[in-house]
Amino acid sequence: MNKMLMIGGAAAALALGGCAYLAAGPSDAEVVQTLKSSFRDKGIAKLDRLDQTELQKACSAHAQGGMPDALREQLERAALAAVKPPADGNYLGDWRSGEKIAQSGRGLQFSDNEKTVNGGNCYACHQLSKQEMAYGNIGPSLYNYGKLRGNSKAVLEYTWGKLWSADAYAACSQMPRFGDAGILTTQQLRDVMALLLDPASPINQ
Repeated sequence: MNKMLMIGGAAAALALGGCAYLAAGPSDAEVVQTLKSSFRDKGIAKLDRLDQTELQKACSAHAQGGMPDALREQLERAALAAVKPPADGNYLGDWRSGEKIAQSGRGLQFSDNEKTVNGGNCYACHQLSKQEMAYGNIGPSLYNYGKLRGNSKAVLEYTWGKLWSADAYAACSQMPRFGDAGILTTQQLRDVMALLLDPASPINQ
């Protein structure tokens, strides 16, 4: 009888331990290890893209419970301080090139190579012009972006900063960090800026 009680007690203890583990969930290190063991390098797609920045770690840690205002403001200040404006002060390029960048979803995929020109894939999240028949709505419409805002120095700096790292204005933004993460070059950023702000751009018609 005592032997049966001991076995039953051990089984109950194991069950409770398992429930406690499930309730606590895996640790961050365990999640990262599982992710990295589930993928492999292929072409230009390397496992280092699974490594999070400090901001991304903070966003993940507060994904369910909400981030404290003080921490959010701290992250936004740091992201804004890291924005690199064009060295020559020229923010605008060619809107025609910018339109090609905005409509391209190529780049940074395992099927691409180092010579692939990255696109911005902007239409996947934003409406760009009234002619578009299909576009995403994760982000706000950009139609008439420049027409509504003008091209003052403040608008130029804000728009550049938003493209460089949207986290500078909204920590944990879903928008890619086009400049900060090296997705687009400085010239490409200028061209996208022109697409948004040039009066001749289809966005502003």
